[in-house]
Amino acid sequence: MLRHTLEIASNSVASALAAQQGGADRIELFDNLAEGGTTPSHGSIAVARDRLQIPLFVLIRPRPGDFRYDALETDIMLRDIAQCRQLGCEGVVIGALDADGDIDTALCRELVAAAGPLGVTFHRAFDAARDLPAALEQVIALGCQRVLSSGGKASAEAGSAMLAQLVAQAGDRLSVMAGAGIGPGNVARIATATGCRELHASAKATRVSGMRYRNADLRGLDNDRTQTDANIVAGLRTALDGFVS
Repeated sequence: MLRHTLEIASNSVASALAAQQGGADRIELFDNLAEGGTTPSHGSIAVARDRLQIPLFVLIRPRPGDFRYDALETDIMLRDIAQCRQLGCEGVVIGALDADGDIDTALCRELVAAAGPLGVTFHRAFDAARDLPAALEQVIALGCQRVLSSGGKASAEAGSAMLAQLVAQAGDRLSVMAGAGIGPGNVARIATATGCRELHASAKATRVSGMRYRNADLRGLDNDRTQTDANIVAGLRTALDGFVS
């Protein structure tokens, strides 16, 4: 039986290291979890690559919001990909749509070409496309190794039927990686229902701040933070390894 791949979405270097400790197979590193993720800093990428012993993929997304990008944002993404190559990352996570909800193949070709030898995952811009089966063929034609998807729904469990359809459609041409709303309690069920051999989760928990003094007048400033929890990752790993598919 082939082992399922567990990728952990990590919003910091500390999260990435916790994910590795818990048994993750691969890291997707990003910033700004609350806004859907953006590209992390040069320092975060460099330290993560220095400290991790598992593959590191970096999210290439210059801002929150939609996935339609202009020339300025394209320049930023191309430079961020070049930085990932220079720092020795194993892969990047990209995606872009046009105004009609189709894959922006011209822009994505530029991004894939810039990645060169790096692995390429197409991120959940895919789920915002108007026709997922058609979008899948476009992503495959781009040469991406995998696509991260919830089947176009709010969670991978809700989108299980579409994910299973996409897995069958892709065959061995590309890996469909299920993501969104995945935890130790449902990961095995989602893997079984969809046929996905790769699963993506954040395994996050709240880390309470150690600050004894907090200025109550600074509304909107939250001292606590969200971080990947090694125990949750270990629970995901155990659940995935504990069933036969």
